[in-house]
Amino acid sequence: MSDDPVLAVVLAPVPVASGPSVEAELCGPLDPGRAGAVAARVTQRHAFTVTAEASGAGRHTLHLEHAHGGPARPGAAVLADVLALAGGARDTVTVTGHQQDLIRAAVEDPAGGHVGQVAWNWTGPVDLARFTAAWLSVADRETVLRAAFDWTHLPRLVLHEWAEIDVAHLAHGAVSWSDLIERDRLRGFAPHRPGLLRVTLMEGPPRPGGTRAPTRVLLTYHRALLDERGVHLLLREFYRAYVRGGTLPGRERRPDVRDHARWLARQRTEGARAYWATTAAPPETAAPEVPDDGPPAGPLGTGRVHRRLRPPQTTRLRTWAAMRGAGESSALHAVWALLLYRAAGAAGPVPVSFGVHLSARDIPMEGAAGIPGLLGNPLPMTVTVDPAEPVAGLLGQARDAALDLAVHAWVPADRVRVWTGRNPDAELFETGIVFDNRVELPAALLAELRAQDIEVDAPRSISAHPGLPLTLAARHDADGGLALTARYDRRCVGDVDASALLSHCVRLLRSLPDHRDPQSAVGDLLELLQGLEVPRVLPRPPVPEGPDVAVLRAGEPSADTIVLVRTPGVPVGAYDALVRHHRGPERIVSLRAARPGDGDRSALLRLRGAGRLVLCGAGPGGVAAYEMACAAAEGTVAAVVMTGVGSGPGCAGALAAGLKSVRAGSC
Repeated sequence: MSDDPVLAVVLAPVPVASGPSVEAELCGPLDPGRAGAVAARVTQRHAFTVTAEASGAGRHTLHLEHAHGGPARPGAAVLADVLALAGGARDTVTVTGHQQDLIRAAVEDPAGGHVGQVAWNWTGPVDLARFTAAWLSVADRETVLRAAFDWTHLPRLVLHEWAEIDVAHLAHGAVSWSDLIERDRLRGFAPHRPGLLRVTLMEGPPRPGGTRAPTRVLLTYHRALLDERGVHLLLREFYRAYVRGGTLPGRERRPDVRDHARWLARQRTEGARAYWATTAAPPETAAPEVPDDGPPAGPLGTGRVHRRLRPPQTTRLRTWAAMRGAGESSALHAVWALLLYRAAGAAGPVPVSFGVHLSARDIPMEGAAGIPGLLGNPLPMTVTVDPAEPVAGLLGQARDAALDLAVHAWVPADRVRVWTGRNPDAELFETGIVFDNRVELPAALLAELRAQDIEVDAPRSISAHPGLPLTLAARHDADGGLALTARYDRRCVGDVDASALLSHCVRLLRSLPDHRDPQSAVGDLLELLQGLEVPRVLPRPPVPEGPDVAVLRAGEPSADTIVLVRTPGVPVGAYDALVRHHRGPERIVSLRAARPGDGDRSALLRLRGAGRLVLCGAGPGGVAAYEMACAAAEGTVAAVVMTGVGSGPGCAGALAAGLKSVRAGSC
């Protein structure tokens, strides 16, 4: 798919708060009809009347007037909407909590991958054309597959009219399976483009008699768009399309992510606020403290280790927990709390918190169970570990906490931070648990596949970015055993520590059914790990910020000064490309701001030379530039050039077009 167009908004002069109206220029490849449609959509969504008229090749003048007669200076959200809608968006969806965090993490660390992968075997004939058509049909039906991300102002989903699904076919021996998995993981996604899912088929080796081993299928997806349960829902739709010749009946399926966002906006929060502010508030001391003696030695990136309870051991654990009114997941939560308690070197009763991922598909919203988007998020579970307490008491705590969390599964984590009095950027926990209950394919659909000589097994998770320093995923495998996978950031957890931690977890789970005495204490369980080294989990290291001000190009003494505002999430390479290709006389400097609205505004006066001061920014850097200019004294900033998000070269081109307009004095 070709790169989406990136446009720029140019404001010169910067509007003052008391002005009755504002004029801006929209620079980029936009025909008059589309410009008018964008103005109409922005008018519908905000308290501004917006009109657009062509003012030259690739330029439109926007007139913005407050609809209720107030001051006309538009907020950054209005200009961000102009850029998103002008760039081809059909609609946008506000996201909250966990999804916001995942989008920010992906754009601030684009080299991190931030993908999930599942794989399965396909036995029988594969019609590649029908396979591809079936995925395109699913994309036509499911809004989430036509979504991309915009983070110019606040992270959100941007919905498009259509999207390609990348389907690749590899012959046997073209690449090893392990290399394919790693290569596809590192390839990542361009988060501003729709189609954040791709599928690769690898032929199996030939067998005697002219047949072939099963085809291996690898599906890679963006973690900020889908969770694994959502992937299973999409797979079910894909199989339905495939057996019907590659096309799904009906039109776009509702409810979808838009309906879920509207449902969230209507929820009353009084009960949830009281719950998180009192009963469930994770204490500041709940996270384990470890010596800060530097990151673990060894390779960086994402690590994975696996352990397994055999089917008989799993059955014993399930029976033991059920006799105490709980499930296997509560047993796992209790054991994890014990391991964190031990890591903290605590003594006596101590509250311990960790994240528990909830899919939030059992919320009281009709049709929520079938929405494949990212509905849920990890929420903090807090239990008090007391070595003198009976084991059954700790298990009961974990069970009751899980039941309470299920009622509040819809609550975004960012609200929990506010309600518990935390810094908006603070982590609620350093480790998390996902207990997967996959969506089973209907027997009738499996029969339809078999009727076409096709057998498929259950998809299995291959890898995923951990998100937290350490995440534990649990699932039942095909044999009925309990499979455990620890995924960890190697900057925070070493391979040896992760392996030891998971081994300790399995050891405690296997031993739980031996504690049948109602008075068997938690301390007895901890004694099973006596003499074993305590694994360490370090917090994530801070991201280097770089200098506040840096001169990127000296320019001519009397020329204007272009200030490129740096914030987390500026598209990679945008400013480098602009500096490299810019041919004007201006001096170019960069100015760091932690986020839109931040930054040393007094630095603007120090940066101003003999010429004018022009603030520029791509994506969130544009919002930061605009807000800094609005906060500066009148006359300090001559113009602001903002772009939406896109590729680095695309953003650089849009900034260059805006600067050309400023230089010509055309707006």
